[in-house]
Amino acid sequence: MRISLIVAKAENNVIGNRNKLPWHLKDDLQNFKKLTMGHHILMGRKTFDSIGKALPGRMSLVVSSEPKPNLENVFWFTSIFRAIKQAERNGETELFIIGGEKIYKYALSLVDRIYLTEVKANVEGDVSFPQLSLKNWKTVSEQHCQKNADNDHDFSFLVLDRR
Repeated sequence: MRISLIVAKAENNVIGNRNKLPWHLKDDLQNFKKLTMGHHILMGRKTFDSIGKALPGRMSLVVSSEPKPNLENVFWFTSIFRAIKQAERNGETELFIIGGEKIYKYALSLVDRIYLTEVKANVEGDVSFPQLSLKNWKTVSEQHCQKNADNDHDFSFLVLDRR
């Protein structure tokens, strides 16, 4: 099973502000949906709370020190490793780690691939992505997108594989 991380981050590494995305990028949201549809997505409790519900067509694995009862397509775990094992047991081919800050920091050493949206802006926020050393990663693909009516900023989609 491939373990992938998917994140949108600003040039100053900000990924969130007050439990919300600090930008509106419709194309990024559509890309997230296309990539994660039909897969397991692993996240922390704050990320789950910010989404507010289980995302349709995906199995949500939520890591929290205070797990809640499982719901339809939402399973709670006290460790990332237990959540990963659950995805493996379910026959997952690509698990997506979707945040937040603590989960990214912990999981960065576990992932094989990063789907990175680089937002071409410095934004205010209270949640950041850990510093990423690109020497450990090779760029598989890169697509540049322009600011328009549906997107607040210029941005790029990158796919990075571990060297």
